[in-house]
Amino acid sequence: MTRGPRTTIVGAMSVTVRATESRDFEALKEIYNQVIDERVATFNTEHIDVGGISEWTESGLVLVADSGGDVLGFVRSFPYRARPCYEGVAQFSIYVRESARGQGVGGLLMSEFVHALAADGKWKVLSRVFVENEASLILLAKHGFREVGIYRKHARLDGVWRDGVIVERLLGPAEEDE
Repeated sequence: MTRGPRTTIVGAMSVTVRATESRDFEALKEIYNQVIDERVATFNTEHIDVGGISEWTESGLVLVADSGGDVLGFVRSFPYRARPCYEGVAQFSIYVRESARGQGVGGLLMSEFVHALAADGKWKVLSRVFVENEASLILLAKHGFREVGIYRKHARLDGVWRDGVIVERLLGPAEEDE
């Protein structure tokens, strides 16, 4: 992250967005496993361990929202495809601890994340969001993402077909050419 940690007041909290550190891995594991159990934002059904979190930092950018040492949420990028022509395209996931949702933490993470990706030379960032995950779709629209389409029956979750909205945002020179 080029700008370094940035601290902002969110609600009544002072929140710092910064690059993740190994001391955050346990909290990221807890947040992600909570989201897995909720069945609202990922097709994954098996809990991950700290080793899985460590792998994320090797393949992309991982930012955390921290309030007084308490990790409230995180956003991570990962490669879109291995082919060189796509090296400027990143996929992402964002997750906020249940107790911190609706307070602006996700918005703060997205603002810093989009800036960091553009500074890193990325020209596009994309993701897929469950169609019923309205909070995430609203958050992404506020941050310049557009809905590209819907993957119908993208995968089954607990035996039920789920659809995914494809979202994207252009960055840097690609965004300026619009």
